[in-house]
Amino acid sequence: MYRGLHPDCVSVILQTRKRSRKRLRKDRLRGTNMATMTDVARQAGVSVSTVSHVINGTRFVADETRQRVLAAIESTGYIQNDIARSLVTSSTKTIGLAISAISNFYFADLVAALEAQVRLAGYTLLLTDTHDDAGEELKVVQALHQRRVDGILLATEAHGPGSPSLRYLDELNIPTVLVDRCASTRFDQVGTENVESSAHLVLHLAQLGHRRIGIIAGRGTLITSAERLKGYQVGLARGGLTFDPGLVGSGRSNAAAAEIAVTTLLELPDPPTALFVANNHMTIGVMRALDRRGVRVPEDMALTVFDDFEWASIFRPRLTAIAQPILEIATHSVRLLAERISDPDQPPRSVRLKPRLMHRDSCGCVR
Repeated sequence: MYRGLHPDCVSVILQTRKRSRKRLRKDRLRGTNMATMTDVARQAGVSVSTVSHVINGTRFVADETRQRVLAAIESTGYIQNDIARSLVTSSTKTIGLAISAISNFYFADLVAALEAQVRLAGYTLLLTDTHDDAGEELKVVQALHQRRVDGILLATEAHGPGSPSLRYLDELNIPTVLVDRCASTRFDQVGTENVESSAHLVLHLAQLGHRRIGIIAGRGTLITSAERLKGYQVGLARGGLTFDPGLVGSGRSNAAAAEIAVTTLLELPDPPTALFVANNHMTIGVMRALDRRGVRVPEDMALTVFDDFEWASIFRPRLTAIAQPILEIATHSVRLLAERISDPDQPPRSVRLKPRLMHRDSCGCVR
C-alpha cells in the first residue's frame, strides 16, 4: 500500500492513523456526536430493536418505554444516520420536483406550495428545472431517480406516450404525479380545469359585444396551452362567433414572444378589440406591447388573462383573471404521491380542480 514511500513517511502515516482511531474511540465513549443505537438501548434498558421501533414507528411500543428511549436519545446525543437507514428501508424520504420556468410567477408560487406540503408529509424536496425542453426533462428525471428519491412530481413539457421522460418513468414504475400539466392518464395527475374556464372568459367578452376576439396562446407542445386554445374556440362558438386562425397569436408561453404576437395582431387590417391571454408570463409582454402602441385597456382593448398573480389587482386597470387553486394543487399532488409510494399498484387517478374567476376592470364591464 505504501510501496515507494520513504520509511519515515510510512511511520508518520501509521502513527497519524493510530491517533485518529484512538480519538474516534474516545469520542464514542464520551458520546460526542458519535452515540449509536446500542448506546441508546443500553441507557434506556431496552433492546436495540425496541429503539429502532421507536425511531421508525414500525411497531407499537408502550408509552413508558417509548419515553425512556426518547430521553436516552436526547441525553446521548444520538443522531440517526438517514443514509444508512435508507439502505435498509429503501426510502430516502426525499421527493424530486421537475418543473419548468421557475421565473414564472405561477410556477414560483406552486413550487413554494409544493415544498410546504412535502415538508408536512415528512419528506425533503429536491428541485430541478426542466427548462421546458424534452431532452433536459429526461436528464433531470434520470438524475432524480439516480439520487434514489422516493417519488417524483413532474410538470412535463410534452404529452402523450411519445415523451421520453414519461416513457422512462412508466417503464421503471417510478412513483410519479404529473402536476399542473395533465399529460397522460397512465400516471396520477393533478391540474386546473382549463377548457371550461377559458371558454367562460371568451364567452364573457363576446357577451360584452366583441366580435373580433384574439388569443395569445402558449407553446403548442404544452397540454395546458392546447386545452386553453380549445376553451377559446368553445367560448367563441357559444358566443355565436366563427373561429379565425388569423386572430391566434403565438406567445410561446413567454413575455418576449407574446409582445411580438400582440404587435402582429394590432397591425391587422381588422385588429381584435378584445384579447384572451393564456398565461401570466405572456400577460407582461401583452401589457408592454399595448402600452408602447398607446392602446388603452379596456377603452381600446378589452383584456382577460389566465393566471392570477399578486399584483394583478393593483394594475391599472386591474386585471380580470382566472386564479388557479395553487394550494389545492399542491395538497392533492403530494397526497397522491405519498399514496402512490405506499401502494405502487393502485390504478392511476386524475384530479381536475376548478379555478376562480377574479372579475375586475380590464374586461371593460360596467359593474
